[in-house]
Amino acid sequence: MLLQRDSRVALFAEPLRADQVAEVAERLAEWNVPFAATSDNVRLDAKRRNEVLLRLALAGVPHPHLLTTAETLEKASPLAPQSLIDAQQRAGLEGDLASALRGLPGVADAHVIIAPAREDAFTDDAARQATASVRLSLIAGATVPERTLQGVRAFVASGVPALDPKRVTILDDRGLALGDETGFGNDDAGALQQSLQSVLDAALGEGASIVRVRVGYDARAHDLHDVVRRPIGERPIEAATSDERYKSPKKQYAKSSASLDRGSEVQDEHVATPAGRVERLSVAVAVDANRGFDLQKIRALATGTLGVDPRRGDSVTIEEFPFPRAVTPVHSLSLAALLGLAGLLGPWLIFAAALFGAFRAGAKPLGVLCEGLADRIALRRAARVANANFPPAHVRGALEREPPHTAAAIISALPAATATAVLELYPPEERAAIVRRMSRAAAPVVPDCESVLRRG
Repeated sequence: MLLQRDSRVALFAEPLRADQVAEVAERLAEWNVPFAATSDNVRLDAKRRNEVLLRLALAGVPHPHLLTTAETLEKASPLAPQSLIDAQQRAGLEGDLASALRGLPGVADAHVIIAPAREDAFTDDAARQATASVRLSLIAGATVPERTLQGVRAFVASGVPALDPKRVTILDDRGLALGDETGFGNDDAGALQQSLQSVLDAALGEGASIVRVRVGYDARAHDLHDVVRRPIGERPIEAATSDERYKSPKKQYAKSSASLDRGSEVQDEHVATPAGRVERLSVAVAVDANRGFDLQKIRALATGTLGVDPRRGDSVTIEEFPFPRAVTPVHSLSLAALLGLAGLLGPWLIFAAALFGAFRAGAKPLGVLCEGLADRIALRRAARVANANFPPAHVRGALEREPPHTAAAIISALPAATATAVLELYPPEERAAIVRRMSRAAAPVVPDCESVLRRG
């Protein structure tokens, strides 16, 4: 029961909403942090609570809860005036739109403000069309493409009645309007730069090149009207004849002219080019001079990737520079890190020192005890040999590979005649070693406690 008890703690001190719990659970799953989601909180290991709270705070998770249309209408009183109900419904609609915009790539948070349309109730009160303001908090280093901004305008306009997408203003955290008409597709340069950079990284390797792209736009609007007439058949479209005569006797003068139009094919072409046309494309590429790349191949690759048109005035500049080598910094351990490491390894070091001390203190008494047990086993074997009245040659064969002290212990237990006969069978050197051990004072097989403690 103790092992199966849930020891996890609640991550947040205050209960969360369902959307906040889902947002935190998604982020923890992305970080591979074990957790258990409940209806209003998230439970995890108590040791990782502070670390996870810090990471969530740096990531801006969870976002503040935004009231939805359903929540605002639940709070509306049946006796409330229609203007108050409309205001609450509009607040819920703003929350629905902002919650949907939070999921866009590169967008950390979003806020929507809606100004409803107003009709001219009186003659001196002018009508006002509906407008909306959107503030997008972008992730550091992220950019929102122009197409995405157009989609945001269309999305907000579709959710608000009688709202024109042109009347939706988008603002970032810097206070700059995103996707205004003076931008002329300000995301084109970034998209082209990213496209060429990815190609060069794949071909040359990471960190071998630096790409910068600048796009120049024409702020003038052009209106071209061209009418082209083509003849029908091989003869020209028009023919003109002239006849001039003078008669002297009668003093008459006559002049006539005629024109013939045989018909034609008329092509009337009217082309209106709005402001924002790409006027020039400038590309700059810096490559590492230490690697010896072929600049002509890089130029051809850049020209084909970006669609550079020299007739339009586009230019591609490629230069070699020795890139600095990254030096791996040597991180020194701070005092706090050393104290933390000591606190982590301290108990294990103390346990290892105690174990080593106990082993060192008990190794010698344990060796004496094992030696005594071995001698006891040898004496038992000698007693069995002595009681069996084996012949001396048989005893000598049994003690062939025994050490001198073991042979001395066994021979000492034999009768005197048998022991003398067995010793006569040993070579002189081995016989002398056995006799020296037999002449020593006999020690007890198992020493008493006082002698063991004295030796320790």
